[in-house]
Amino acid sequence: MKGVVISVLVVVAMVQLMARPGEATISCEEVVNLVRPCAPYIMTGIGSPTVACCNGLDQLRKSATTTADKQQACQCAKDAAAGFPMINEQAAASLPTICKIHIDFPISKNINCQE
Repeated sequence: MKGVVISVLVVVAMVQLMARPGEATISCEEVVNLVRPCAPYIMTGIGSPTVACCNGLDQLRKSATTTADKQQACQCAKDAAAGFPMINEQAAASLPTICKIHIDFPISKNINCQE
């Protein structure tokens, strides 16, 4: 578990450097903070995501309202997911359905965020 926490902190630090000011109102730091509670579930796929995870996804949905925001949030989530080599892609992709939240992009390493 200590390794997961360290990995999340490294990804947060990396993603903060990737934000491009002026292009979107949502920052990568905000996206990562909102999806951070989902890390244990997407790493293992065991059990269910926490309430904090689902609440974070819902807040992300509410925060990313414009096309630029959605593309930025998508890219940030994709970049964060790429930082987890042991991510369970099926668990990550299932989060919106399990949490009963519609977001316009899956949490995946392989999505094209510009579509």
